[in-house]
Amino acid sequence: MNAHRTVRGLVALLCVCAAAQSAAAPDARRPHNLYHGAIAYHHASGSVGWATDRRTSREAKIEALRQCGHANCEVVAAVTRGCAALAREAKKHVVQKGSTRQEAEAKALRRCGERCEIAAWTCTR
Repeated sequence: MNAHRTVRGLVALLCVCAAAQSAAAPDARRPHNLYHGAIAYHHASGSVGWATDRRTSREAKIEALRQCGHANCEVVAAVTRGCAALAREAKKHVVQKGSTRQEAEAKALRRCGERCEIAAWTCTR
């Protein structure tokens, strides 16, 4: 009878330990080192905002919109594990992504044209 109680006690202890470990383990679907960035823009006013290394895409977008500061700003880029750049001129704007800031900026300027300039960029870790 003592051996039976000991086995049941060990099984119960293992179940408690397994439950505690799974509760403390990070969510395997979302890497803990995944960061988000965003760029917000309002063409008519030229207002721009950006966010870098936020924990969620939503946080990044909200921060970019807050920095943009105009009621009609829109998120024009969201990025994870890379960079984005916004190039603009009087009549148009272009957003491009790249693995580095230089790549994103070069792509945006190439697509926008020679009168364009970089208005914002963001890169995540």
